[in-house]
Amino acid sequence: MASLLQDQLTTDQDLLLMQEGMPMHKVRSKSWKKLRYFRLQNDGMTVWHARQARGSAKPSFSISDVETIRNGHDSELLRSLAEELPLEQGFTVVFHGRRSNLDLVANSVEEALIWMRGLQLLVDLVTSMDHQERLDQWLSDWFQRGDKNQDGKMSFQEVQRLLHLMNVEMDQEYAFSLFQAADTSQSGTLEGEEFVQFYKALTKRAEVQELFESFSADGQKLTLLEFLDFLREKQKERDCTSELALELIDRYEPSDSGKLRHVLSMDGFLSYLCSKDGDIFNPACLPIYQDMTQPLNHYFICSSHNTYLVGDQLCGQSSVEGYIRALKRGCRCVEVDVWDGPSGEPVVYHGHTLTSRILFKDVVATVAQYAFQTSDYPVILSLETHCSWEQQQTMARHLTEILGEQLLSTTLDGVLPTQLPSPEELRRKILVKGKKLTLEEDLEYEEEEAEPELEESELALESQFETEPEPQEQNLQNKDKKKKSKPILCPALSSLVIYLKSVSFRSFTHSKEHYHFYEISSFSETKAKRLIKEAGNEFVQHNTWQLSRVYPSGLRTDSSNYNPQELWNAGCQMVAMNMQTAGLEMDICDGHFRQNGGCGYVLKPDFLRDIQSSFHPEKPISPFKAQTLLIQVISGQQLPKVDKTKEGSIVDPLVKVQIFGVRLDTARQETNYVENNGFNPYWGQTLCFRVLVPELAMLRFVVMDYDWKSRNDFIGQYTLPWTCMQQGYRHIHLLSKDGISLRPASIFVYICIQEGLEGDES
Repeated sequence: MASLLQDQLTTDQDLLLMQEGMPMHKVRSKSWKKLRYFRLQNDGMTVWHARQARGSAKPSFSISDVETIRNGHDSELLRSLAEELPLEQGFTVVFHGRRSNLDLVANSVEEALIWMRGLQLLVDLVTSMDHQERLDQWLSDWFQRGDKNQDGKMSFQEVQRLLHLMNVEMDQEYAFSLFQAADTSQSGTLEGEEFVQFYKALTKRAEVQELFESFSADGQKLTLLEFLDFLREKQKERDCTSELALELIDRYEPSDSGKLRHVLSMDGFLSYLCSKDGDIFNPACLPIYQDMTQPLNHYFICSSHNTYLVGDQLCGQSSVEGYIRALKRGCRCVEVDVWDGPSGEPVVYHGHTLTSRILFKDVVATVAQYAFQTSDYPVILSLETHCSWEQQQTMARHLTEILGEQLLSTTLDGVLPTQLPSPEELRRKILVKGKKLTLEEDLEYEEEEAEPELEESELALESQFETEPEPQEQNLQNKDKKKKSKPILCPALSSLVIYLKSVSFRSFTHSKEHYHFYEISSFSETKAKRLIKEAGNEFVQHNTWQLSRVYPSGLRTDSSNYNPQELWNAGCQMVAMNMQTAGLEMDICDGHFRQNGGCGYVLKPDFLRDIQSSFHPEKPISPFKAQTLLIQVISGQQLPKVDKTKEGSIVDPLVKVQIFGVRLDTARQETNYVENNGFNPYWGQTLCFRVLVPELAMLRFVVMDYDWKSRNDFIGQYTLPWTCMQQGYRHIHLLSKDGISLRPASIFVYICIQEGLEGDES
C-alpha cells in the first residue's frame, strides 16, 4: 500500500497539482479570513502552508489526522459567509478527535474539487493500510524528518539528530556501530533499505526474542504445535484449535515458504503480537456481540450533555458540529435546549448565558443526516423546551417534516406497551424525550399547564449557588414558576413523546407507586451520588424498570466532567457527559462504549437488570465472583515526546494502571520510571489488583513522563472494560488525550486473571 501511495503521487493528476501548491483562503470566523498557500509534501502524508507563495512554510496537518472531507455546503461557518465567499469553492477538512475543523475556500470550483478528491484519496489509502504498511509509512516520515538537507541520504550526524527526535538516548559508539552495520554500500550515509535495516537493529525486541525462543525448539521458528502450545498456555486461549493457529500463521507470517511449511518466524511472531489478535482488547468484543433484544432500560446508553456546545457553559460557541461529533462517536442520546427565537424560529443555546445560538431546524437536520452513520440503534433527542406554544408548534413541525420516517411517532404495534421496546426493535428510529400530556396518543389533552424540566445548571445560573429544597418547598417553587412564566405544553409536540416521558423524581417509593416504565427522571450528579450513598439498592432496583438520566452539576461552567463509573454502578442508563472535554472521565466513557460495535448501547450485568436485585454499589457482597489481576508491565515502544518543540529532551516514562469500579475496587499502582528512554523503555514490574465486582470494572493504562520538579506529564492512555480484556502477552496501543491513535506507540504487558482473592501466579 505504501508503494501504491507512491504510485498515486506520481500519476494521479490531482495529487500532482496539490504537490505544486495553490493559494486558498483559510477561514476561522466571519471576521478572520486569510489567504494562505497550501502544498502537499512529496511524502503524500503532510500538507504545509505559508503566507506567501515562496515564503517559509510550516506543517498544517497530517493526512493520518484527517477523518473526512466535506463540501462547502455542509460547513456551518462557510454557509454563514455564502454572500461573501462562494460555497461551491469551499470545503472542510474534518479531523479525528476534538481538533477544530479546517475551512478552506479555493480560487475556483475546479481547484476546490482537486483538493477534495485528492485529500479523500489519500485518507482512503491511509485508512486501508495494514500494520506493516503503516510502519513502512511511519519509517518514511521519520526518514523525511531526519534527512535535514533533503538529499535522500542520511549522514551519521543526521542520524544522531533523528535519534533525539525519536526519543532515544544512546551511547554514541553503539549508535555508530549500528550505523556502520547498516551502511552496506559503505558510502558513509544510509539510503532506503539501509535505513530500514538500521531501524530494525534499533528496534530489536530482546524480550520478545526471549519469549519466542522459550517455545521454539531450534530458536529459528515456531512449528504449528509449538505456536498452539503458546496460544493455549500463555495466551489462555484454551479452546484454540490447530485450524485457528494455522489461520493466524497465514495471517501474520511474512514469508511464503513459512506459510507453506506452517511455521511462524520471529518476524511473524512479532507481527502477531502487535496485531488486533495480540491486542489487550478482545477482538470478539469489537463487533456487536451482546443481546440487543432486551428493553431499553437494560442498557447503558452513551449520552451527551448540552450537545450543542463545543466550549464552556457560559460563553462557549453553540454549533451543529457538536451533534455531528457526538453522533459519529456513537452517542445515542443528545440534548437540545430550545428557546424562542426571532422570526418565529426556535433557537438552541444554553439559557441565561452568553453562549451563541443556532436554529433548532438546523440541529434537527444535522441529526437526521448523522444519526445512523456510526450505529443503527435508536437515537434519543432529549428536549429541554422553554418555548411559547407557537414556537413549540414550529418545533413539532420541524421534527415531523425533517425527520420523516426516522421519527418514532407512535408505539410500535399501535397499542399501549407493557415494557420498553428493545434497541433491535427501534433500529434507525429517533425518539423524543420530553414532557407529555398523556400517553394514550394524545386523543384527549390534559388542561393543566406542563412545566419544562429545568436542569440544575439553569437553576444554578439563576441562583448562583446549588441548593436542594425540601420536596414540599420545591413543589411550591415549581407551581410559582408555572404561574409566572412557564408556557403551556403544546399537544402537537407532546404527541411526539412516545416512550420517554420526562417526570420529576420525588422518591423511590413515589416512583414505584405512581410512575410507569415509559417515564424517565433526570438527576443532577450531586443528587444521584447522594441517593447512591443513602439508598444504593433502591436506586439499582429503580433502574431495572425505569430509565434514569444523570447530568453534570451546573457549577461545571468550564464543561468539566464527573466520573460516570459511580453512576453506572447503580445501573443509571443515561450518564450525560460534556463530550467536548477530554480527560480521564471521557477516557472511561470512551473505553466503556468501545465494545459492542461502538453502537452506543452496552447491556448491563444481570444483577443490574434483576428487579429483585440485592446489589448495593457501596456494599457489594456475594455471590459476586471476585478475581485477582496480575499485570506484568514489560516494555514500551516508540513513545512520543510530550512537547514536540523540545527536540533535545527525552522522556522518562512510567506506567500507571488504574482500576475504576465499585468504591472498594477503585485502585491505582505504577511502575518506576525509566530514565531518558521513550523509544524502547523496559520496566519488567508486576502489579497486583484484587477486584470484587469485575463485571463493573474498567482498566486505564496511562504512560506518564516523570518530572521531579512538577506534576508528571501525560504521554498516552488506553482504557477498556475488564470483561473485554485478553489474558497473556498483549500490546496496548496508546491513544492521545483526544482519543486519537498514537501508533506505533504501545506498551507490552503480560496479563493473568485468577479466580478468587488469594493465590499467586503459577
